Amino acid sequence: MTEDANNLSCAAFQAQLAELSGAGAYIAVQSHIQKCERCRALLADLEAIANAARHLPPVEEPPDELWEHIELAIKNEESCSNPG
Repeated sequence: MTEDANNLSCAAFQAQLAELSGAGAYIAVQSHIQKCERCRALLADLEAIANAARHLPPVEEPPDELWEHIELAIKNEESCSNPG
């Protein structure tokens, strides 16, 4: 971080959020966040989103033959609606 941590603007602080969190920094003790209500609200929103994401069910990959089944169903439906 090149700017003095005590004099960060909101834009500079927000630009460094990913770096701070990626480094495992405890962001709530940063002097800017302690002074700035807007950045505290942003941090709270980001933490809520991250917490919700941790509770999402795992992504399941569809079976390989899924698209083949869908294509076959469409062709069957088309042939039933167009008998000629």
